[in-house]
Amino acid sequence: MPKNEIYTACLILIGNELLSGRTQDKNLAVIAKGLNDMGIRMMAAHVIPDVRETIIQTINTVRAEYDYVFTTGGIGPTHDDITTECVAKAFCVETYIDPETAQLLKARVESRGEKMNDARLRMATFPVGAELLKNEISVAPGYKLENVFVMAGVPKIMQMMFEEAKSHLQGGEAVKSRGIAIDLGEGTIADPLANLQDRYPMLDIGSYPQMRENVGFRVSLVLRGVDEEILDQAHAELMAILSDLGGNPVEEDPEKSQGSAEPDING
Repeated sequence: MPKNEIYTACLILIGNELLSGRTQDKNLAVIAKGLNDMGIRMMAAHVIPDVRETIIQTINTVRAEYDYVFTTGGIGPTHDDITTECVAKAFCVETYIDPETAQLLKARVESRGEKMNDARLRMATFPVGAELLKNEISVAPGYKLENVFVMAGVPKIMQMMFEEAKSHLQGGEAVKSRGIAIDLGEGTIADPLANLQDRYPMLDIGSYPQMRENVGFRVSLVLRGVDEEILDQAHAELMAILSDLGGNPVEEDPEKSQGSAEPDING
């Protein structure tokens, strides 16, 4: 595919603990930024429960729609770790125990004075045809099956698997961004911002109201696109527009502008 081809990805976050609020996801941002740096755009993320039918249906739906699909969670040793069996059913393949992984797990377990058992063997079980994504922390790998990448939910382990996954990915042009912080309300800038978006349909222009410590209310504006010349032109126009509206626009790093979003109750 040519370099300017748009590559897309979807993330499936699997786990009842995410939906109950007991666990807060830390993986989406890491994966999205890593993909963006490779020229792959995260287009959707689904948070789903540990329910076989839901996992199978979601995987089959999104793997046909996106270039790459990533899943996190559900590949441990307990009864609710059902991701692998669901992936196998989604692809209509059997599962197998990888001898090398089983031996590594056995050695690790026995080094701790414990015994290998059937539950731990679940972490050495993969769909037929899977390519393993190894990690040095827990020994148990994630894996790739066609365009689906199955990874752990534990952030540090997931990150190691994701680094392994990158060697299997092909991307296009990375999306660049420009940021502005402004002290005007969203209601004041809404129409000019919409007009700018109409003039630059190739860009993604977003507005994010925030309450910042020691600063108070601000709106972060982020422009994203692949052409830096166009980005700079739109950014300069927006700075001038905001100044004409009576604001005090300040350039900021869009990667560091995230904060606690609050509604613009004053418009």
